[in-house]
Amino acid sequence: MDARDLDPDPVVQLRRWLDEAVAAGIPNAEAMALATAASDARPSVRFVLLRGLDERGLVFYTSYESRKGRELEENAVAAIALYWVDLGRQVRATGRVERVAREESEDYFRSRPLGSRLAAWASRQSEAIASREELERRWDELARAHPDGDVPLPPFWGGYRLAPVEIEFWEHRDSRLHDRLRYRRARSGWVIERLQP
Repeated sequence: MDARDLDPDPVVQLRRWLDEAVAAGIPNAEAMALATAASDARPSVRFVLLRGLDERGLVFYTSYESRKGRELEENAVAAIALYWVDLGRQVRATGRVERVAREESEDYFRSRPLGSRLAAWASRQSEAIASREELERRWDELARAHPDGDVPLPPFWGGYRLAPVEIEFWEHRDSRLHDRLRYRRARSGWVIERLQP
C-alpha cells in the first residue's frame, strides 16, 4: 500500500475499502467495533453497524439509554475498528461523537424492518430483565398496539456520528511488515503518515 494510491480524503478511501469488502461478499462488511469509556475511563467495546458515511463522519444507531449511550454522554470521544479478514484489511478511527439530527434518525428508523422498530421500544438496552419471556411479551404487546406497522421513533433512540480526527488504514503482509497509513487532521487538512507495523 502506497500513500500515492490512496485518496487524499480518508472518508473517500474508507468508502472504497467498504465497497470492495461488500463486492467481495464479506458478511456484515459494515460491522465495526465501537469503543467508548465513561468518565471513570473504564473502556467498553461492542459491535455496531456503520449506517452512514460522509464528509461529516461515521454514523451508527442505538438507544441513548444503553451503556454506550450513557458513556458517550459522559465522554463524547470514541474509537471504531472495521476488520475484513478475507481482504487482510483493517480501518481504525478516533474522534468526537455527537448525536445526529432528529430528522436523520427518523428517516433511518422508518427504513428499518418492523421487527427492529418494535424491538427498539421493547428493549431497554443494557438493563437487566427477569426473563426472555418478559422481553417477548413487551414485543408482542407493541406489535398488537401497532397493527398498521406505523411505529414512531422512540425519544430515547437515535444516531450518533463519529467525526474522525485520525483514520488508519492497515493492510496485511505475510512478512508481518504490515502497511499502516494514518490520516491525521491538521489545520491545513489531512496529513498522511506511514506508521511502523
